[in-house]
Amino acid sequence: MQNWSDRMVHSGERVADAPSYNWVYRALPRVLWPYAQLARWDRPIGWQLLMWPCWWSAALAPQWAAPSAVHTGLPSLWHLALFLIGAIAMRGAGCTYNDLVDHKVDAQVARTRSRPLPSGRVSRGRAKMFLVLQSLAGLAVLLQFNLFAVGLGILSLATVAIYPFLKRVTDWPQLGLGLAFSWGALMGWAAYWGSLSLAALALYAGSILWTIGYDTIYAHQDREDDALVGVRSTARLFGERTKPALAILYLGAILCFATAFALTGAGSGGPTWPAYAGLAIGAGQMIWQIRTLDIDDGEQCLKLFKSNALFGWIIFLGLVFSALWMLSFPFAY
Repeated sequence: MQNWSDRMVHSGERVADAPSYNWVYRALPRVLWPYAQLARWDRPIGWQLLMWPCWWSAALAPQWAAPSAVHTGLPSLWHLALFLIGAIAMRGAGCTYNDLVDHKVDAQVARTRSRPLPSGRVSRGRAKMFLVLQSLAGLAVLLQFNLFAVGLGILSLATVAIYPFLKRVTDWPQLGLGLAFSWGALMGWAAYWGSLSLAALALYAGSILWTIGYDTIYAHQDREDDALVGVRSTARLFGERTKPALAILYLGAILCFATAFALTGAGSGGPTWPAYAGLAIGAGQMIWQIRTLDIDDGEQCLKLFKSNALFGWIIFLGLVFSALWMLSFPFAY
């Protein structure tokens, strides 16, 4: 059987920085491949990283109250499913919007010039239509929540709108990505309580610092091309000082997460020891990233960036086991 990668290379349909072996190319008709690439369906790490702050918040919010018939401490499975679907839809919409804004820049960067828009496999008009469809799917998910969460979700569009332009005017476009990608840390709490709290804000702050960190690692892949075309980033800003910068960012993230847990526990409930154990394990995973990083090895940078999906699982499972511990010993809270 002919190799999928060879077929895509010969047909000119392969994206240089995307995997050729993926369900997208086995399950979807060839005509839809460029749209799947626009939405990055062949690269699930993006929607996973967008989803994790949502899931963390959805798992933390119920622990603000002591276990009861109403508040088990466990996250709502319905909310988790909605955040999963919403993350896939809105990450795809965000990537499509970003490619529409950046297609001329992408054409000048080796890693991105084979994407559907700069390569001409999708027209701008069709990309805009695809953007609308994905946004409508995200809106349908958002409307399942309470009115406060709906309004909060609409506000997030401001951060999404400005992000693609930041790399032209500031060395901190990763901060803009953090503001947008971490919004779920607010949404999970708002979806459960219909309001926000200091705990949710601390979780949001920690998620922003985490995002700046992992996206700095990712941006080191393009450091040389970015310098040639005038694109700015924290990777270029930090340069050889990336490791100490990451240490500060990741330490700040862990401290913010610990603060969010502590503030949640200021009432009659709150995360128990498994949540803090998960946080400690997550800190270890972050230390491993920093120690392993070689900013001149693009392939390794990509692997370390992707490893943050594991960090997401660690924090989430710590919170879930915390809730289970509360259910097992309810009279202690």
